[in-house]
Amino acid sequence: MDLKLTGHNVIITGGTKGIGRAIAETLAEEGCNIAICARNADDVSSAVASLSAKGVKVTGQALDVADGDAFAAWINSVGEELGGIDAFVSNVSGGNAPGDAGWISQFNYNILSAVHGVEACKPFFEKSSNASVVMISTTAALEHFMNAGPYNAMKAGLLNYSGALSQELGAKGVRVNAISPGPVFIEGGSWDKIKQGMTAFYDATLATIPLGRMGTAEEIAAQAALLISPLGGFTTGTNVVIDGGMTKRIQY
Repeated sequence: MDLKLTGHNVIITGGTKGIGRAIAETLAEEGCNIAICARNADDVSSAVASLSAKGVKVTGQALDVADGDAFAAWINSVGEELGGIDAFVSNVSGGNAPGDAGWISQFNYNILSAVHGVEACKPFFEKSSNASVVMISTTAALEHFMNAGPYNAMKAGLLNYSGALSQELGAKGVRVNAISPGPVFIEGGSWDKIKQGMTAFYDATLATIPLGRMGTAEEIAAQAALLISPLGGFTTGTNVVIDGGMTKRIQY
């Protein structure tokens, strides 16, 4: 299927590893020009080189999206370098610091970085014929999972922001959607580490998934590509749950 994405310019935060990297790879293969950012300069350089080999324009910068001014300045430079911005994928999350620091970090990375990213992209979205935003949340925002912590709460807040934003920006031709992945197994990622160090918890979580396995980053990326594609042009304000049936609520 041709997703009609050739020539689209897409920004992906946290685009060097995991789900963010898979989204960048998938979109590059569909002909999108890609801009990624992450905090590790070596990771950014490596990802830019790999993505550039797919024959599209790729740019990247090592930066901390919690620095709102630096983040906005980078987005503006991307828009000028690539000749516009058609889509913004907010993919980063905060750290696991204890106490208040953890709540503040999760707010800054999950919500405030999304707000700053959208605001910086707006002038470029106005010139795009297929402008869209994709927020990466989690099923931990939908049902109780592990603990009453900042990650789950802020990802839930991100869903509320995403849905409300879709109503505000729809009249301007900008679509806003979210994806809530369940457990995604990535080599070297969090669930890989849990499998090695917390086997009982890993096995118990796996047992709650009717399909009998965890997801892949590529499966999340495929949905992100469809939401960004003009073929998804009538989809906005939705939250796509991709969890192999792990969450038990009925998806009305």
